[in-house]
Formats: sequence, C-alpha cells, structure tokens
Amino acid sequence: MSYVEMHPENPQPRFITRAVDILKQGGTIALPTDSGYAIATALGNKDGMDVIRSIRKLDDKHNFSLLCHSFAQLGELVIVGNSEFRTIKALTPGAYTFILKGTKEVPRMTLNKKKHTVGVRIPDHVITQKLVEAMGEAILCSTLIMPGEDEPLTDGFEVDERIGKQVDLVLVGPCGKAEPTTVVDFSEGSPEVVRKGAGDTDLFE
Repeated sequence: MSYVEMHPENPQPRFITRAVDILKQGGTIALPTDSGYAIATALGNKDGMDVIRSIRKLDDKHNFSLLCHSFAQLGELVIVGNSEFRTIKALTPGAYTFILKGTKEVPRMTLNKKKHTVGVRIPDHVITQKLVEAMGEAILCSTLIMPGEDEPLTDGFEVDERIGKQVDLVLVGPCGKAEPTTVVDFSEGSPEVVRKGAGDTDLFE
C-alpha cells in the first residue's frame, strides 16, 4: 500500500513511525499541511531533493523549505534578528514561509546559492507537527504543485493516484487552505511579501 489514512486529530503513532523511518532511510513522502500537500525528505538528502525536483519538474535553482516543529528548532537553522523574532513569533504556527539567512546547521546544497538563504515554516497542522516532532529535526519540503498547475493538491487520494509510485508513502489527511503558504522574505532586512497565499498579509500592509 502506497498510502495510509491518518486520523486528523490523533495521528496514529504507528503511521508516524513508519513515515519517520522512511525519511531516515532516505525516502520521500507526501503529507498534508495547513496549505495543501507537500513532498518531503530528510534534511541533506540529495536523492530526495532530486525526486522532488523530478515530480515538480523543477530546476536546481528551486528554493526548498524546512518544516519545523517549534520556534526553538527554527532558530537553530536561520539567523533571526529582534524584529524578525517578534513578527515570526506572532505568526507561527501558521501558513507562512519565512526566508532568512541559513546557519551552519543547514546543508549548503539546501541554501539559495547566491543569497545563502532558506525558507522555514512552522505549520499549524496536527499531522505535520507530529511527524516533525517524531523526526527530531526539521524536514525538507516543497509544496506539491504539479507542473502546469497553479494550486497545490489537497486530496490525499488524488495525490496517491498521481504521484504514489514516485514517493515511498502518502499520508492521507485533511489540508488547510487550498493555496500555498504566504512567503515573507527577511533576507534584506525589512520584510517583503513575495507571495500572497494562505497566510494573512495585513501585518505587512
């Protein structure tokens, strides 16, 4: 079976463990988040990154994001100043991706080649949170927007039907909004909304 059906409020520990084992063994999974489905692999897994690029038909300039369980975990991966701290703290967990300079904890191949930045997010989603917590470290991901489409997939059974043979496991569960995260770039100092999505942008207007 290429998918498992997750309980939306109390994700089954055996399925979480199975997904973690796959990630730690170098595999890839598809999982629901608060802003559509994402494809994920372990941090630093080049083969997993190649699988994600292949599914989405991306080039090597694509910027990946890191799913974090907590603000403390996020703070180990990116450099967060005082003003960024207050803003990110106020908006997490939530459907936002924040672009910041990466720390030495982030593999170089994961960073933007020119800016040395990476996207980080703390999703407001029980299944995703349980998975990242069990993993014990951030998980590399990309929103599951298929080639030629504008919105992320949101139905787990459709995800399994379309890419189930290309990933090792699909976690079937409810998503949040059917649109990608709002992306806020802090890399130049002041916040810039570079993509309006599921997260409210009133704070930046």
